[in-house]
Amino acid sequence: MNARLRRLYADWQQIRDEFAGHPYINVTPLHGNPPEAYRVEYRIKGLELDPATNRPRERDNHVAEIYLHQGYPREKPKCVLLTPIFHPNFGNYICIDDYWAAGETVVDIVIQIGQMIQYQSYNPKSPLNAVAARWAQQHEHLFPIDTTDLYQPDIDLELFDMGSGAAPGGEKQDDLDIELL
Repeated sequence: MNARLRRLYADWQQIRDEFAGHPYINVTPLHGNPPEAYRVEYRIKGLELDPATNRPRERDNHVAEIYLHQGYPREKPKCVLLTPIFHPNFGNYICIDDYWAAGETVVDIVIQIGQMIQYQSYNPKSPLNAVAARWAQQHEHLFPIDTTDLYQPDIDLELFDMGSGAAPGGEKQDDLDIELL
């Protein structure tokens, strides 16, 4: 198996592990085995431009697609947002140049796009949307729009020592107990 296929398989495994049951992000493979494209649904706050008032307003659902072309992982994936957004670094594509390196995983990219949507991360000095960049610079006090942490919390497991039959507190245990902290 070539290096690209190994990387695609590793990315797919990480995506399943990280986003299974995620409260704010749903990732669906679009095509390929292993997948070479994903649709990502975010349930977080961002901004869109209200056409009636020509002012930004909150939007709480966003859909992106990530394409892992033949040059991936040497070259950054192509990322596009399918839903309206008002953000300096979103245009015909999502500008992940400031964050991309070949060692980044698709999980990292999914999280980074979510942080960008929430204005936890943005770069008005490298805009794809100059109007949004000017607005962002004038309204920095409003950011971030949302503070949702998109990383899944780690589950702490404490295994009791079966050899001694005693839990850390000294009480006798008959079976292996797993305590979620």
